[in-house]
Amino acid sequence: MVTALVILGIILMLIGIAGCVLPLLPGPPLSFLALLIQQLNSPNPFSTKFLLIWGGITLVVTLLDYLIPVYGTKKFGGSKYGVWGCTIGLFVGLFLGPWGIIIGPFIGAFIGEIIANNNSSTALKSAFGSFIGFVLGTLLKLVACLVMGWYLIQYAYKLTTSSIG
Repeated sequence: MVTALVILGIILMLIGIAGCVLPLLPGPPLSFLALLIQQLNSPNPFSTKFLLIWGGITLVVTLLDYLIPVYGTKKFGGSKYGVWGCTIGLFVGLFLGPWGIIIGPFIGAFIGEIIANNNSSTALKSAFGSFIGFVLGTLLKLVACLVMGWYLIQYAYKLTTSSIG
C-alpha cells in the first residue's frame, strides 16, 4: 500500500509540474494533493503545520497565477482582450511544441489587443506585458511544484533506504 501511494503521489506530482505550463491542469493543487495522499501512510510523513503552510502557498500561488498576467497586461496598457488573447495563444501554442508555449501567449495577446482596436505599438506593448506576466506566473507555479516534488522525493528516498537497510 505504501508503494502504491508513493507511486500515485509521483504521478500526481509529474502531472502537477506539467500543469505549470498546461493551462487546463491545476499544477500546484495537484502537486499539493500528491503530498496529502502520502498522509494515508503510517506514520504520517508530514506534519500538520507543514501541510497547512503548503496549502496556503498553493492557494496563494494559484491566485497569483490568475492575477499576475492581468496585472502585467494592464501595467503595460493592455485590455481584457489582451489577457484573453494570451490565454488562447497559450492553448493554441500547446499544439506547436515548446516554442508555441513560449510564443503563443505573446502572439495571442497581440492579436487580442488589435481586436480591441489598439494600434500596433500599443498592442505590442501590452502583449509584452501579458507575456511577462504569463512567464512570471508560470515560474512561480513551477518553483512551488518543484519544491513540493523535492519533499515527495525525499520521503520516497527515505522509505527506500529504511526498507533496504
